[in-house]
Amino acid sequence: MQKFSISPAVIVASLWANRNLLAGLIRREIVGRYKGSVFGILWSLFNPILMLAVYTFFFSVIFQVRWLGGGGSKTEFALILFSGLLVFNFFAECVNRAPSLIISNANYVKKIIFPLELLPVVAIGGAAFHLLVSFLVWMVFYFIFFGVPHLGVLLLPIILLPLAFLTLGLTWFLASLGVYLRDVSQIVGSIVPVLMFLSPVFYPLKSLPEEFQAVVHLSPITVAVEQARQVMYWNGAIDWVIWCEYSVASGVIAFLGFLWFQKTRKGFADVL
Repeated sequence: MQKFSISPAVIVASLWANRNLLAGLIRREIVGRYKGSVFGILWSLFNPILMLAVYTFFFSVIFQVRWLGGGGSKTEFALILFSGLLVFNFFAECVNRAPSLIISNANYVKKIIFPLELLPVVAIGGAAFHLLVSFLVWMVFYFIFFGVPHLGVLLLPIILLPLAFLTLGLTWFLASLGVYLRDVSQIVGSIVPVLMFLSPVFYPLKSLPEEFQAVVHLSPITVAVEQARQVMYWNGAIDWVIWCEYSVASGVIAFLGFLWFQKTRKGFADVL
């Protein structure tokens, strides 16, 4: 039976050797999602705008919620809220798709030469595209109501880099586990919405009592949401100590996810 290396160098080499294939798969992932629709890829622009409007209406108009430390305007609340939502949506899109990733691409499993380890990377690439679109929507709205955004927004890719590795590790793990245990899709679909409320997306972390802050810090996206909001809206600086700790933890999760994927992939063909 074929053995697959668990060395991190393998995925780096695979990404480089298959860079053209990877780019084509990500392009197909993005375009294929809107294939046949009237507006096509424009839906990737409409969705974040609609989401921004709906959440703003419900939280700032109906529930009269005001952000702690904010100016109190509905526009400000919407932009602060959306800065956290775009981070969560990136994570949720990848994790929700992960359990069915291999199953939905079963034809690739039979092809021995196809690098299956790239499929989670393709999912990350597609989600990153939607994150970029949402970020551009945020930038346009900020410019319209408040002028030129802070230079701090340029730090956003640095903040999101550990989140990308963490998400990739979870995607590798769930994609493999979903082949053997089909209930994983249902479990993940139930956990992710709960995770949205257990992360500081709709509220600032400092608004919680200290004992609850420790619980919320267990969420895999808490650090990314808090720091993204700091640089995007408050023009704050990156907390490099927390960022480094988050990066190390994300790197470990990415490696463990890849290790699990490589150890279990030899059985994919038999199950599918």
